Amino acid sequence: MERKEGQPTTIDEYISQFPEDVQQLLGKIRAVIKESAPEAVEKISYQMPAFFLSGSLVWFGAHQHHIGFYPRASGIEAFKEELSAYKGAKGSVQFPFDKPMPYELINKIVKFRVAENLQNSGLNQKPPVRGRISNSR
Repeated sequence: MERKEGQPTTIDEYISQFPEDVQQLLGKIRAVIKESAPEAVEKISYQMPAFFLSGSLVWFGAHQHHIGFYPRASGIEAFKEELSAYKGAKGSVQFPFDKPMPYELINKIVKFRVAENLQNSGLNQKPPVRGRISNSR
């Protein structure tokens, strides 16, 4: 796959570097992530599209024969059964171009990562139970 030269500074620039068919896949993955994590901030990190919300959520990128999806090791572990059909490593998975893209699975993984990040940051904690206020006089 031929890519345009230069370091992208936005996800739009990143996506525009690829052939039209790959741009379509990348755009759809981006839309799924945005739908799954609407409050997340997108940026380029490690020269790939990335989403952050209370820390890093996921990265994705186009390669010669696949889309790489990087939801950290916890995202891979939590969905290891569903991801077993794909090549991968501790924190990544490869979605080949010659198979249907698993958008629903991407959605579930992103939602898992959002919940995980919010829990780890303390932003998803339940408010304390309200009880009687005692006045110690």
